Parts: sequence; C-alpha cells; structure tokens
Amino acid sequence: MTVQTPLSVADPYALKPAFSDFAPSIRPPSQLRQAITNAYRRAEIDCVLPLLDEASLEPQQKQAVRKTARTLVTALRGKHRSSGVEGLVHEYSLSSQEGVALMCLAEALLRIPDMATRDALIRDKISHGDWKSHVGGGRSLFVNAASWGLVVTGKLTATVNDRSLTAALTRLIARCGEPVIRRGVDMAMRMMGEQFVTGETIDEALSRAREMEQKGFGYSYDMLGEAATTKADAERYFRDYENAIHAIGRQANGRGVYAGPGISIKLSALHPRYSRSQAARVMAELLPRVKALCHLAKGYDIGLNIDAEEADRLELSLDLLEEICFDPELAGWNGIGFVVQAYGKRCPFVLDFIIDLASRSGHRIMVRLVKGAYWDAEIKRAQLDGLEDFPVFTRKVHTDVSYIACARKLLAARDLVFPQFATHNAQTLATIYQLAGPEFSIG
Repeated sequence: MTVQTPLSVADPYALKPAFSDFAPSIRPPSQLRQAITNAYRRAEIDCVLPLLDEASLEPQQKQAVRKTARTLVTALRGKHRSSGVEGLVHEYSLSSQEGVALMCLAEALLRIPDMATRDALIRDKISHGDWKSHVGGGRSLFVNAASWGLVVTGKLTATVNDRSLTAALTRLIARCGEPVIRRGVDMAMRMMGEQFVTGETIDEALSRAREMEQKGFGYSYDMLGEAATTKADAERYFRDYENAIHAIGRQANGRGVYAGPGISIKLSALHPRYSRSQAARVMAELLPRVKALCHLAKGYDIGLNIDAEEADRLELSLDLLEEICFDPELAGWNGIGFVVQAYGKRCPFVLDFIIDLASRSGHRIMVRLVKGAYWDAEIKRAQLDGLEDFPVFTRKVHTDVSYIACARKLLAARDLVFPQFATHNAQTLATIYQLAGPEFSIG
C-alpha cells in the first residue's frame, strides 16, 4: 500500500489521490470524497495548523467557558459522592491507573456469563494495583470495603511463591478466601458498571430513562457488543436492532427525531465481513439490511445514527450513508444520522462531505461529533503495518482543537445538518454551550 503524501496546508483539496483503490465508491468520486481519501494519514502538523483559527476563542468567550466549566465540575463533585457507588467512582478516577483498570473491568464483567472466566479476569487485572493508597483517610465505608477487597485479592494473587512455606500458606488462604473476596469485588464492579450501562435489555434501559426524560434529558440507545464474526451473529444483531427500534418507537410516541429518543447502529455488527476489501459484497448484503432498519425507524419517526468504526472502514460507511440518503422511500425523513470522530485527521473533510450530501439529498442529516473510541487500536495497527503516519491525532490537545473547529463547522450549517455533541469533558461541553448560543440544549 502506498504511503500517504502530506497535503498542502493552503489547498488540501488540490492533490491527486494517494490511495487509488482505497475504498471503491459506488458513485463517481467527487472532489469532497477525494479530499477525505487524501487526508487519511496526512502529517499531523498539516492537519492541525488550518484548524487553529476555528478552534480559538475570544477573551470574553474564554472567560465564559471557564465559568461554565467550573460550575459544572463543582456541581458534579458535590453530588452525593461521599457514599455508595458515586464514592467508589470518585475514588478511582480515570486519572489513576487503578481507575482505568476498574472502569475497563466494570464494563467487561457485564459481558461475561460464567463465574470462572470472570474470576480469571479479576485475578489478572487487579494483581498489581496500588489499592492500599485508597484505604482510610475519612473515605466512606463502601469505598473502604471495596478497596480492602482489592488489597487482599491483589496481594494473594501477586505474591504466590513455590519456594517457601509462607508462600504455600498464602496459596492455601488464597484458595479458601478468593471466592468470597472476588464475589464482593464482582458486586462492586457490577454496581460501577450500572453507572455506564443503562440496562441489560432495551426495555430495562427505557424504563430507567423515563425519570430523566421527564426532567428534559434525551437519549440515543446503543447496544454493547463486538463486531459480528459469523452470519448468525449478524442475523442476531439485526433482530436485536429491530426489537430495539420497535421498543424505542413505542416510547417515543410520536415526539419526533429531535424531541424523542433514538438509536445508534453499528454496521460491523450487521455484517461479518465489513471491510473495504469486501465493498461489493457489503453493498449487496448489508445495504438492504440498513435500509430496512431505516424504514422501520422512519415509521416511528425516531433518529437512527450510523455509529463510528475503525478508520479503514470510514469511506465504506460514507458510501452506505450516501446510498441511504438517496433512497426514495426515505424521502422527507430527517432521522438519518452519522457519527464522526474528531480524533481522525479526515474529520473536517468528512463534515464537508456530509453537509454537501445533506444539501444534495434534501435530508437534514443528524451529525454526532465525538472525540473517538479506537485510539489505541489505530495507533497499534499503523505500527504493526509499518506505516509512516497515523489516521488519528497522536496528541489529545490536537483532538481537542479538531473537535472545537469541527463543532463550529457544524454549527454554521444548522440549516442542513442537526448537530449533536458527545463529550465527557466539562471544558469541551462548556465551549460548545457558549459557541452554540441560547437555543442549544443539553441532553
């Protein structure tokens, strides 16, 4: 595969394609699509420099952003964090190694059905954490109990030594005590997981959301799960998506794509060979399935977002999006959505294409801007392939610059697209709030 030649900062649309067969398009390639292809592994500095002006704020705006962000953080930190699961989440924040391990573990445990595998995962992941530093000091009983469980479990699984009687005794204690300890840790992790997973079924998730919806919050539902590896997997996911759309549509009760709840679908879950090398097969087999789900969502007038995937699937996803937008049976429906990742170097060009597609197709496309979910995998894949550069930004600050610049692009095209913004960062949220104006709502 040819390595991408860096684009000119002055005219990123002027270059010839660097990947002539990167992702064959169903429709004749346009200048906007070619710009997306050209920017795949563009030099990072050439990507960031054109975005700086759009990501910059006036002094008055900066002051307002700081004030809003401080208000948000202060309110969240004061929200019942002294006890229960909130205390545990606050104690093991994502700024610590232990916090990252716990968050990953919490989500992973929700997917593991058998106790043996769950115990093996806990044993593997918590043996080396610095759990002792989180005990005492006026912390809540819940946090201390969970921390002591991690201390004991980590010690027992990390210090087994066949050379001494002490090690043998430790091993014996571990055999007798681990099931009890691990059950407590498992319970704590599952309680943490419930903070991030609304429900194990769509009906449970909808039920839990009702109280917050009454307060003005909006929801877009997604299903946890890996990409389909077999035809049977894909068929099961398709049925699950159908059932979810019916359930969400009933709860939406005619509120429309903006006021009511929606759904996000993962294309790789609907086809076992969702890759650019299988573009023709994907168009023949996957496109009808996606259209069927769109028709179902249109019937309920709820939004359906095509979720983000790994970088090498982006252009194939755009091909599918374009085909859906020109389906005559979907005319007049503004629920078609697409998730775009700001950590991708192609993000601004993807937005240019979608905005143009909205103009050409007559749909007001819903665009959800996120920062990105596959950073580690994208970096590692590029390294394993021996490529010269990466499809994503390598520095968080560059992703933040891209996010704000792209947010401004979306906000400037609100007549053609319906912008949606997803972030866990109070500073980013405050910035969007100030840029969007008084009609912007937080859901």
